[in-house]
Amino acid sequence: MTLSLVTGSTGYVGGRLVPQLLDADHDVRVLVRSPEKAEAHEWADRVEIVPGDATSDDDVRRAMEGVDVLYYLLHSIGAGRDWVETERRMAQTFADAAASAGVQRIVYLGGMDPEGEELSEHLRSRKQVGEVLLASGVPTTVLQAGVVIGSGSASFEMLRYLTERLPVMVTPTWVHTRIQPIAVRDVLRYLVGSASMPSEVNRTFDIGGPDVLTYLEMMQGYAQVAGLTRRRVVPVPVLTPGLSSHWVGIVTPVPASIARPLVDSLKNTVVAAEDDIRQYVPDPPEGLIGFQRACELALTKIQTLDVPTRWSSAATAGAPSEPLPSDPDWAGGSLYKDERTREVDASPESLWTIIEGIGGRNGWYSWPLAWWIRGLMDRLVGGPGLRRGRRNQKDLVVGDALDFWRVEATDDSTFLRLRAEMRVPGLAWLELQVGSTEGGTTTFHHRALFHPRGLLGHAYWWAVWPFHGIVFGSMQRNIAQAAERLERGEEPKAHQGIRRRP
Repeated sequence: MTLSLVTGSTGYVGGRLVPQLLDADHDVRVLVRSPEKAEAHEWADRVEIVPGDATSDDDVRRAMEGVDVLYYLLHSIGAGRDWVETERRMAQTFADAAASAGVQRIVYLGGMDPEGEELSEHLRSRKQVGEVLLASGVPTTVLQAGVVIGSGSASFEMLRYLTERLPVMVTPTWVHTRIQPIAVRDVLRYLVGSASMPSEVNRTFDIGGPDVLTYLEMMQGYAQVAGLTRRRVVPVPVLTPGLSSHWVGIVTPVPASIARPLVDSLKNTVVAAEDDIRQYVPDPPEGLIGFQRACELALTKIQTLDVPTRWSSAATAGAPSEPLPSDPDWAGGSLYKDERTREVDASPESLWTIIEGIGGRNGWYSWPLAWWIRGLMDRLVGGPGLRRGRRNQKDLVVGDALDFWRVEATDDSTFLRLRAEMRVPGLAWLELQVGSTEGGTTTFHHRALFHPRGLLGHAYWWAVWPFHGIVFGSMQRNIAQAAERLERGEEPKAHQGIRRRP
Protein backbone atom coordinates (compact mmCIF):
# COMPACT_ATOMS: atom_id res chain seq x y z
CA MET A 1 0.00 0.00 0.00
CA THR A 2 1.31 3.46 -0.94
CA LEU A 3 1.38 6.08 1.81
CA SER A 4 0.82 9.51 0.31
CA LEU A 5 1.28 12.77 2.20
CA VAL A 6 -0.99 15.51 0.83
CA THR A 7 -0.17 19.11 1.65
CA GLY A 8 -2.77 21.79 1.00
CA SER A 9 -5.45 19.17 1.68
CA THR A 10 -8.02 21.77 2.77
CA GLY A 11 -7.45 23.83 -0.38
CA TYR A 12 -9.16 23.71 -3.76
CA VAL A 13 -7.15 20.93 -5.46
CA GLY A 14 -5.94 19.12 -2.34
CA GLY A 15 -9.43 18.74 -0.91
CA ARG A 16 -10.51 16.97 -4.12
CA LEU A 17 -7.32 14.95 -4.51
CA VAL A 18 -7.58 13.18 -1.14
CA PRO A 19 -10.75 11.16 -1.96
CA GLN A 20 -9.33 10.34 -5.41
CA LEU A 21 -6.21 8.86 -3.77
CA LEU A 22 -8.33 6.91 -1.29
CA ASP A 23 -10.35 5.48 -4.17
CA ALA A 24 -7.03 4.46 -5.78
CA ASP A 25 -6.15 2.46 -2.62
CA HIS A 26 -3.58 4.89 -1.23
CA ASP A 27 -3.12 5.33 2.48
CA VAL A 28 -3.36 9.09 2.95
CA ARG A 29 -1.80 11.39 5.52
CA VAL A 30 -2.51 15.13 5.57
CA LEU A 31 -0.42 17.86 7.16
CA VAL A 32 -2.66 20.71 8.32
CA ARG A 33 -2.23 23.75 10.51
CA SER A 34 -5.85 23.57 11.65
CA PRO A 35 -7.02 19.96 12.17
CA GLU A 36 -10.61 21.20 12.56
CA LYS A 37 -10.68 22.18 8.89
CA ALA A 38 -9.60 18.70 7.80
CA GLU A 39 -12.04 17.05 10.20
CA ALA A 40 -14.90 18.89 8.50
CA HIS A 41 -14.34 16.94 5.25
CA GLU A 42 -16.21 13.73 4.49
CA TRP A 43 -12.91 11.88 4.08
CA ALA A 44 -11.56 12.87 7.50
CA ASP A 45 -12.14 9.49 9.17
CA ARG A 46 -10.28 7.70 6.36
CA VAL A 47 -7.00 9.62 6.60
CA GLU A 48 -4.29 10.29 9.16
CA ILE A 49 -4.41 13.93 10.20
CA VAL A 50 -1.08 15.38 11.36
CA PRO A 51 -1.20 18.87 12.90
CA GLY A 52 1.73 21.02 11.90
CA ASP A 53 3.08 24.14 10.23
CA ALA A 54 4.40 23.89 6.68
CA THR A 55 7.18 26.35 7.57
CA SER A 56 8.45 24.29 10.53
CA ASP A 57 11.33 21.88 9.81
CA ASP A 58 10.36 19.66 12.76
CA ASP A 59 6.68 19.48 11.81
CA VAL A 60 7.48 18.71 8.17
CA ARG A 61 10.02 15.99 9.03
CA ARG A 62 7.59 14.41 11.48
CA ALA A 63 4.85 14.33 8.84
CA MET A 64 7.23 12.84 6.26
CA GLU A 65 8.13 9.69 8.24
CA GLY A 66 7.30 6.54 6.27
CA VAL A 67 5.84 8.45 3.32
CA ASP A 68 6.16 7.00 -0.19
CA VAL A 69 4.70 9.89 -2.25
CA LEU A 70 4.61 13.59 -1.35
CA TYR A 71 1.95 15.72 -3.01
CA TYR A 72 3.15 19.30 -2.77
CA LEU A 73 0.15 21.62 -3.27
CA LEU A 74 1.09 24.64 -1.16
CA HIS A 75 1.12 28.29 -2.16
CA SER A 76 1.52 31.64 -0.40
CA ILE A 77 -0.12 34.05 -2.86
CA GLY A 78 -1.33 37.09 -0.99
CA ALA A 79 0.73 36.34 2.16
CA GLY A 80 2.57 39.67 2.22
CA ARG A 81 5.19 41.19 -0.02
CA ASP A 82 7.68 38.34 0.46
CA TRP A 83 5.34 35.56 -0.65
CA VAL A 84 7.70 34.47 -3.45
CA GLU A 85 10.57 33.94 -1.00
CA THR A 86 8.18 32.25 1.42
CA GLU A 87 7.21 29.77 -1.30
CA ARG A 88 10.85 29.05 -2.08
CA ARG A 89 11.74 28.43 1.57
CA MET A 90 8.77 26.12 2.10
CA ALA A 91 9.64 24.13 -1.00
CA GLN A 92 13.23 23.75 0.19
CA THR A 93 12.02 22.58 3.62
CA PHE A 94 9.89 19.86 2.05
CA ALA A 95 12.59 18.90 -0.48
CA ASP A 96 15.17 18.38 2.27
CA ALA A 97 12.74 16.46 4.48
CA ALA A 98 11.63 14.22 1.60
CA ALA A 99 15.23 13.34 0.75
CA SER A 100 16.04 12.56 4.39
CA ALA A 101 12.92 10.42 4.83
CA GLY A 102 13.54 8.33 1.70
CA VAL A 103 10.38 9.47 -0.09
CA GLN A 104 10.09 7.69 -3.44
CA ARG A 105 8.38 10.46 -5.43
CA ILE A 106 7.31 14.09 -5.18
CA VAL A 107 4.34 15.28 -7.26
CA TYR A 108 3.84 19.02 -7.68
CA LEU A 109 1.20 21.03 -9.53
CA GLY A 110 2.69 24.21 -10.96
CA GLY A 111 2.18 26.59 -13.85
CA MET A 112 3.37 26.55 -17.44
CA ASP A 113 6.71 28.02 -18.46
CA PRO A 114 6.34 29.49 -21.98
CA GLU A 115 9.72 29.60 -23.72
CA GLY A 116 11.08 33.02 -24.62
CA GLU A 117 8.57 35.02 -22.56
CA GLU A 118 9.12 37.09 -19.43
CA LEU A 119 7.14 35.28 -16.78
CA SER A 120 4.73 36.93 -14.37
CA GLU A 121 5.73 36.89 -10.71
CA HIS A 122 3.20 34.12 -10.07
CA LEU A 123 4.49 31.84 -12.84
CA ARG A 124 8.08 32.70 -11.93
CA SER A 125 7.44 31.53 -8.37
CA ARG A 126 5.72 28.36 -9.58
CA LYS A 127 8.75 27.60 -11.77
CA GLN A 128 11.16 28.28 -8.90
CA VAL A 129 9.30 25.89 -6.60
CA GLY A 130 9.40 23.21 -9.27
CA GLU A 131 13.14 23.64 -9.71
CA VAL A 132 13.72 23.32 -5.95
CA LEU A 133 11.78 20.05 -5.84
CA LEU A 134 13.44 18.66 -8.99
CA ALA A 135 16.87 19.30 -7.41
CA SER A 136 15.92 17.49 -4.18
CA GLY A 137 17.40 14.13 -5.18
CA VAL A 138 13.92 12.59 -4.95
CA PRO A 139 12.32 11.63 -8.29
CA THR A 140 9.87 14.46 -8.97
CA THR A 141 6.94 15.00 -11.30
CA VAL A 142 6.13 18.65 -11.96
CA LEU A 143 2.78 19.06 -13.70
CA GLN A 144 2.59 22.45 -15.43
CA ALA A 145 -1.00 23.58 -16.01
CA GLY A 146 -2.57 26.69 -17.43
CA VAL A 147 -6.10 27.76 -16.41
CA VAL A 148 -7.94 25.11 -14.37
CA ILE A 149 -11.69 24.94 -15.05
CA GLY A 150 -13.89 23.52 -12.31
CA SER A 151 -16.62 24.55 -9.92
CA GLY A 152 -15.12 26.84 -7.31
CA SER A 153 -11.69 27.39 -8.86
CA ALA A 154 -10.43 30.99 -8.74
CA SER A 155 -9.84 30.99 -12.50
CA PHE A 156 -13.35 29.72 -13.22
CA GLU A 157 -14.95 32.18 -10.79
CA MET A 158 -13.12 35.06 -12.48
CA LEU A 159 -14.26 33.88 -15.91
CA ARG A 160 -17.82 33.23 -14.76
CA TYR A 161 -18.45 36.54 -13.01
CA LEU A 162 -16.73 38.69 -15.64
CA THR A 163 -18.86 37.08 -18.34
CA GLU A 164 -22.16 37.10 -16.46
CA ARG A 165 -21.93 40.60 -15.00
CA LEU A 166 -20.50 42.48 -17.99
CA PRO A 167 -22.42 42.05 -21.27
CA VAL A 168 -20.33 44.96 -22.58
CA MET A 169 -16.71 45.02 -21.46
CA VAL A 170 -13.75 47.32 -21.73
CA THR A 171 -10.95 44.78 -21.90
CA PRO A 172 -7.15 44.84 -21.71
CA THR A 173 -4.91 43.21 -24.31
CA TRP A 174 -4.50 40.02 -22.26
CA VAL A 175 -7.94 38.84 -23.41
CA HIS A 176 -6.20 37.88 -26.68
CA THR A 177 -3.54 35.70 -25.03
CA ARG A 178 -3.64 32.04 -26.11
CA ILE A 179 -4.58 29.65 -23.28
CA GLN A 180 -4.96 25.88 -23.06
CA PRO A 181 -7.48 25.37 -20.22
CA ILE A 182 -7.80 22.04 -18.46
CA ALA A 183 -10.71 20.53 -16.52
CA VAL A 184 -10.03 19.94 -12.83
CA ARG A 185 -11.07 16.29 -13.31
CA ASP A 186 -8.20 15.76 -15.75
CA VAL A 187 -5.80 17.54 -13.38
CA LEU A 188 -6.78 15.13 -10.60
CA ARG A 189 -6.36 12.13 -12.91
CA TYR A 190 -2.83 13.27 -13.80
CA LEU A 191 -1.98 13.85 -10.13
CA VAL A 192 -3.11 10.38 -9.07
CA GLY A 193 -1.42 8.70 -12.05
CA SER A 194 1.89 10.48 -11.41
CA ALA A 195 2.42 8.54 -8.16
CA SER A 196 3.36 5.38 -10.05
CA MET A 197 5.86 6.85 -12.54
CA PRO A 198 9.18 4.96 -12.91
CA SER A 199 11.94 6.07 -10.57
CA GLU A 200 14.08 7.43 -13.44
CA VAL A 201 11.46 10.07 -14.30
CA ASN A 202 12.43 13.45 -12.87
CA ARG A 203 11.05 16.22 -15.03
CA THR A 204 8.29 18.68 -15.88
CA PHE A 205 5.21 17.81 -17.94
CA ASP A 206 2.87 20.30 -19.61
CA ILE A 207 -0.77 19.37 -19.10
CA GLY A 208 -3.74 20.92 -20.88
CA GLY A 209 -7.14 20.11 -22.30
CA PRO A 210 -7.97 19.56 -25.99
CA ASP A 211 -8.80 23.23 -26.74
CA VAL A 212 -6.50 26.23 -27.29
CA LEU A 213 -8.44 29.49 -26.94
CA THR A 214 -7.96 33.15 -26.18
CA TYR A 215 -9.41 34.44 -22.92
CA LEU A 216 -11.99 36.30 -25.00
CA GLU A 217 -12.98 33.06 -26.72
CA MET A 218 -13.27 31.43 -23.30
CA MET A 219 -15.62 34.20 -22.17
CA GLN A 220 -17.75 33.82 -25.27
CA GLY A 221 -17.72 30.04 -24.85
CA TYR A 222 -18.84 30.32 -21.25
CA ALA A 223 -21.61 32.73 -22.27
CA GLN A 224 -22.87 30.15 -24.75
CA VAL A 225 -22.88 27.36 -22.14
CA ALA A 226 -24.63 29.59 -19.59
CA GLY A 227 -27.29 30.68 -22.09
CA LEU A 228 -26.15 34.31 -22.20
CA THR A 229 -26.09 36.62 -25.19
CA ARG A 230 -22.79 37.09 -26.97
CA ARG A 231 -20.56 39.47 -24.99
CA ARG A 232 -19.45 42.72 -26.59
CA VAL A 233 -15.89 43.87 -25.95
CA VAL A 234 -13.99 47.12 -26.42
CA PRO A 235 -10.20 46.54 -26.21
CA VAL A 236 -8.17 49.14 -24.31
CA PRO A 237 -4.37 48.63 -24.54
CA VAL A 238 -3.59 50.96 -21.61
CA LEU A 239 -5.40 48.89 -18.96
CA THR A 240 -2.45 47.65 -16.87
CA PRO A 241 -2.43 44.42 -14.83
CA GLY A 242 -2.69 46.51 -11.67
CA LEU A 243 -5.80 48.31 -12.87
CA SER A 244 -7.16 45.05 -14.28
CA SER A 245 -6.78 43.30 -10.92
CA HIS A 246 -8.76 46.03 -9.15
CA TRP A 247 -11.40 45.83 -11.86
CA VAL A 248 -11.56 42.02 -11.41
CA GLY A 249 -11.64 42.50 -7.64
CA ILE A 250 -14.70 44.72 -7.85
CA VAL A 251 -16.64 42.66 -10.40
CA THR A 252 -15.83 39.11 -9.21
CA PRO A 253 -15.62 37.37 -5.79
CA VAL A 254 -11.82 37.06 -6.17
CA PRO A 255 -10.11 39.84 -4.13
CA ALA A 256 -7.47 42.01 -5.75
CA SER A 257 -4.66 40.44 -3.67
CA ILE A 258 -5.30 37.11 -5.44
CA ALA A 259 -6.59 38.56 -8.72
CA ARG A 260 -3.38 40.54 -9.28
CA PRO A 261 -1.01 37.55 -9.72
CA LEU A 262 -3.63 35.65 -11.71
CA VAL A 263 -4.35 38.57 -14.06
CA ASP A 264 -0.65 39.33 -14.42
CA SER A 265 -0.11 35.71 -15.54
CA LEU A 266 -2.65 36.11 -18.34
CA LYS A 267 -0.08 38.09 -20.31
CA ASN A 268 1.84 34.81 -20.79
CA THR A 269 0.98 32.25 -23.44
CA VAL A 270 0.06 29.07 -21.56
CA VAL A 271 -0.12 26.38 -24.24
CA ALA A 272 1.43 22.94 -23.78
CA ALA A 273 4.72 22.54 -25.65
CA GLU A 274 4.58 18.73 -25.36
CA ASP A 275 2.19 15.96 -24.32
CA ASP A 276 4.68 13.44 -22.94
CA ILE A 277 2.51 12.86 -19.87
CA ARG A 278 0.43 10.48 -21.98
CA GLN A 279 3.31 7.98 -21.95
CA TYR A 280 2.80 7.52 -18.22
CA VAL A 281 -0.84 8.55 -17.65
CA PRO A 282 -2.81 7.60 -20.78
CA ASP A 283 -5.90 9.50 -21.82
CA PRO A 284 -9.22 7.91 -20.78
CA PRO A 285 -11.20 6.13 -23.53
CA GLU A 286 -13.57 9.11 -23.85
CA GLY A 287 -10.63 11.52 -24.23
CA LEU A 288 -9.81 14.71 -22.35
CA ILE A 289 -12.61 17.02 -21.25
CA GLY A 290 -13.07 20.01 -23.56
CA PHE A 291 -13.51 23.58 -22.38
CA GLN A 292 -17.26 23.86 -22.89
CA ARG A 293 -17.92 20.46 -21.32
CA ALA A 294 -15.77 21.49 -18.34
CA CYS A 295 -17.91 24.63 -17.96
CA GLU A 296 -21.09 22.56 -18.15
CA LEU A 297 -19.84 20.23 -15.41
CA ALA A 298 -18.79 23.16 -13.23
CA LEU A 299 -22.14 24.93 -13.60
CA THR A 300 -24.02 21.72 -12.80
CA LYS A 301 -22.03 21.36 -9.57
CA ILE A 302 -22.80 24.96 -8.63
CA GLN A 303 -26.51 24.66 -9.40
CA THR A 304 -26.88 21.40 -7.41
CA LEU A 305 -24.92 22.80 -4.42
CA ASP A 306 -22.36 20.03 -4.89
CA VAL A 307 -19.14 22.06 -4.76
CA PRO A 308 -16.73 20.10 -2.52
CA THR A 309 -14.01 22.77 -2.44
CA ARG A 310 -13.61 26.40 -3.54
CA TRP A 311 -10.64 28.69 -4.04
CA SER A 312 -11.64 30.44 -0.81
CA SER A 313 -11.37 27.15 1.12
CA ALA A 314 -7.59 27.38 1.15
CA ALA A 315 -5.60 28.87 3.98
CA THR A 316 -2.50 30.71 2.82
CA ALA A 317 0.58 28.66 3.65
CA GLY A 318 3.14 30.62 5.59
CA ALA A 319 0.61 33.14 6.87
CA PRO A 320 0.73 33.74 10.61
CA SER A 321 -1.73 31.78 12.72
CA GLU A 322 -4.11 34.03 14.62
CA PRO A 323 -5.22 33.26 18.20
CA LEU A 324 -8.77 32.47 19.22
CA PRO A 325 -10.71 34.95 21.37
CA SER A 326 -10.69 32.35 24.17
CA ASP A 327 -6.91 31.82 24.10
CA PRO A 328 -4.82 32.71 27.18
CA ASP A 329 -2.83 35.01 24.85
CA TRP A 330 -5.59 37.56 25.29
CA ALA A 331 -4.83 38.01 29.01
CA GLY A 332 -3.93 41.65 29.55
CA GLY A 333 -4.87 42.63 25.98
CA SER A 334 -7.81 44.64 24.69
CA LEU A 335 -10.83 42.66 23.58
CA TYR A 336 -13.98 44.68 22.93
CA LYS A 337 -17.29 42.82 23.21
CA ASP A 338 -20.87 43.44 22.14
CA GLU A 339 -23.13 40.76 23.66
CA ARG A 340 -26.87 40.28 23.24
CA THR A 341 -29.26 37.55 24.45
CA ARG A 342 -32.84 36.96 23.35
CA GLU A 343 -35.53 34.42 24.09
CA VAL A 344 -36.96 32.85 20.93
CA ASP A 345 -40.36 31.15 20.77
CA ALA A 346 -39.03 28.34 18.59
CA SER A 347 -37.17 25.07 18.97
CA PRO A 348 -33.35 25.02 18.99
CA GLU A 349 -33.52 23.13 15.68
CA SER A 350 -35.51 25.88 13.96
CA LEU A 351 -33.20 28.60 15.26
CA TRP A 352 -30.11 26.68 14.19
CA THR A 353 -31.53 26.15 10.70
CA ILE A 354 -31.81 29.92 10.26
CA ILE A 355 -28.37 30.61 11.77
CA GLU A 356 -26.63 28.02 9.62
CA GLY A 357 -28.24 29.51 6.52
CA ILE A 358 -27.02 33.11 7.00
CA GLY A 359 -24.97 34.92 4.39
CA GLY A 360 -24.73 34.31 0.67
CA ARG A 361 -28.12 34.55 -1.03
CA ASN A 362 -29.96 34.51 2.32
CA GLY A 363 -28.27 37.68 3.54
CA TRP A 364 -27.58 38.80 7.10
CA TYR A 365 -31.09 39.59 8.35
CA SER A 366 -30.41 43.26 9.03
CA TRP A 367 -30.17 46.53 7.11
CA PRO A 368 -29.08 45.11 3.72
CA LEU A 369 -27.86 48.51 2.51
CA ALA A 370 -25.37 48.75 5.38
CA TRP A 371 -23.99 45.27 4.66
CA TRP A 372 -23.79 46.08 0.94
CA ILE A 373 -21.88 49.32 1.60
CA ARG A 374 -19.51 47.57 4.02
CA GLY A 375 -18.88 44.86 1.44
CA LEU A 376 -18.25 47.41 -1.30
CA MET A 377 -15.83 49.35 0.90
CA ASP A 378 -13.96 46.14 1.62
CA ARG A 379 -13.69 45.30 -2.10
CA LEU A 380 -12.33 48.75 -2.87
CA VAL A 381 -9.41 48.24 -0.44
CA GLY A 382 -8.64 44.73 -1.71
CA GLY A 383 -10.74 42.64 0.70
CA PRO A 384 -13.10 39.78 -0.22
CA GLY A 385 -16.33 41.74 0.24
CA LEU A 386 -19.70 39.99 0.19
CA ARG A 387 -19.46 38.47 -3.29
CA ARG A 388 -17.46 35.49 -2.07
CA GLY A 389 -20.76 33.99 -0.89
CA ARG A 390 -20.73 30.50 0.53
CA ARG A 391 -19.85 27.02 -0.73
CA ASN A 392 -23.21 25.48 0.20
CA GLN A 393 -26.46 27.36 0.92
CA LYS A 394 -27.56 24.95 3.69
CA ASP A 395 -24.55 23.61 5.55
CA LEU A 396 -21.44 25.18 7.07
CA VAL A 397 -18.22 23.43 8.06
CA VAL A 398 -15.04 24.71 9.65
CA GLY A 399 -12.93 26.52 7.06
CA ASP A 400 -15.83 27.55 4.82
CA ALA A 401 -15.73 31.10 3.48
CA LEU A 402 -18.92 33.00 4.26
CA ASP A 403 -18.95 36.36 2.44
CA PHE A 404 -16.20 38.32 4.25
CA TRP A 405 -16.14 35.88 7.18
CA ARG A 406 -14.69 32.39 7.60
CA VAL A 407 -16.13 29.62 9.74
CA GLU A 408 -13.69 29.11 12.60
CA ALA A 409 -15.73 26.80 14.83
CA THR A 410 -19.10 25.06 14.76
CA ASP A 411 -20.61 22.06 16.54
CA ASP A 412 -23.26 21.74 13.82
CA SER A 413 -26.15 22.21 16.24
CA THR A 414 -25.70 25.02 18.75
CA PHE A 415 -22.61 27.16 18.13
CA LEU A 416 -21.07 29.08 15.23
CA ARG A 417 -17.98 31.28 15.36
CA LEU A 418 -16.99 33.38 12.35
CA ARG A 419 -13.66 35.17 11.95
CA ALA A 420 -13.70 38.36 9.92
CA GLU A 421 -11.54 38.46 6.78
CA MET A 422 -12.57 41.93 5.71
CA ARG A 423 -9.90 44.64 5.95
CA VAL A 424 -10.07 46.00 9.51
CA PRO A 425 -7.37 47.32 11.89
CA GLY A 426 -7.56 44.31 14.18
CA LEU A 427 -9.14 40.88 14.57
CA ALA A 428 -12.91 40.45 14.66
CA TRP A 429 -15.24 37.55 15.41
CA LEU A 430 -18.98 36.96 15.41
CA GLU A 431 -20.41 34.19 17.60
CA LEU A 432 -23.97 32.85 17.44
CA GLN A 433 -25.08 30.35 20.07
CA VAL A 434 -28.30 28.40 20.63
CA GLY A 435 -29.41 27.23 24.09
CA SER A 436 -32.53 25.69 25.61
CA THR A 437 -34.54 27.09 28.50
CA GLU A 438 -37.37 25.74 30.60
CA GLY A 439 -40.82 26.50 29.27
CA GLY A 440 -40.21 25.65 25.62
CA THR A 441 -38.38 28.77 24.54
CA THR A 442 -34.83 28.93 23.18
CA THR A 443 -31.98 31.23 24.16
CA PHE A 444 -30.21 33.01 21.31
CA HIS A 445 -26.85 34.45 22.39
CA HIS A 446 -25.07 36.80 19.97
CA ARG A 447 -21.55 38.09 20.59
CA ALA A 448 -19.29 40.34 18.49
CA LEU A 449 -15.60 40.49 19.50
CA PHE A 450 -12.84 42.82 18.35
CA HIS A 451 -9.12 42.88 19.17
CA PRO A 452 -7.74 46.25 17.99
CA ARG A 453 -4.32 46.75 16.46
CA GLY A 454 -2.87 50.07 17.48
CA LEU A 455 -4.65 53.37 17.98
CA LEU A 456 -6.44 53.02 14.64
CA GLY A 457 -8.00 49.79 15.86
CA HIS A 458 -9.40 51.42 18.99
CA ALA A 459 -10.71 54.34 16.93
CA TYR A 460 -12.35 51.90 14.49
CA TRP A 461 -14.26 50.11 17.26
CA TRP A 462 -15.65 53.30 18.78
CA ALA A 463 -16.51 54.67 15.32
CA VAL A 464 -18.68 51.65 14.45
CA TRP A 465 -20.00 50.96 17.96
CA PRO A 466 -23.02 53.32 17.65
CA PHE A 467 -24.23 51.27 14.67
CA HIS A 468 -24.10 47.93 16.50
CA GLY A 469 -27.56 48.43 17.93
CA ILE A 470 -28.96 48.90 14.45
CA VAL A 471 -26.99 46.18 12.67
CA PHE A 472 -26.54 43.48 15.32
CA GLY A 473 -29.73 44.30 17.21
CA SER A 474 -31.90 43.97 14.12
CA MET A 475 -29.90 40.94 12.99
CA GLN A 476 -30.68 39.07 16.21
CA ARG A 477 -34.32 40.17 16.17
CA ASN A 478 -34.88 39.18 12.52
CA ILE A 479 -33.13 35.82 12.91
CA ALA A 480 -35.35 35.11 15.93
CA GLN A 481 -38.49 36.08 14.01
CA ALA A 482 -37.45 33.93 11.04
CA ALA A 483 -36.96 30.96 13.38
CA GLU A 484 -40.40 31.53 14.90
CA ARG A 485 -42.00 31.62 11.44
CA LEU A 486 -40.15 28.46 10.50
CA GLU A 487 -41.40 26.82 13.71
CA ARG A 488 -44.97 27.65 12.65
CA GLY A 489 -44.38 26.11 9.24
CA GLU A 490 -44.24 29.46 7.45
CA GLU A 491 -41.64 30.62 4.93
CA PRO A 492 -39.11 33.08 6.43
CA LYS A 493 -39.80 36.42 4.77
CA ALA A 494 -37.25 37.70 2.23
CA HIS A 495 -35.10 34.62 2.77
CA GLN A 496 -36.54 32.03 0.41
CA GLY A 497 -35.37 28.46 0.25
CA ILE A 498 -34.99 27.76 3.99
CA ARG A 499 -37.00 24.73 5.00
CA ARG A 500 -37.22 22.64 8.12
CA ARG A 501 -34.92 19.65 7.83
CA PRO A 502 -36.50 16.22 7.84
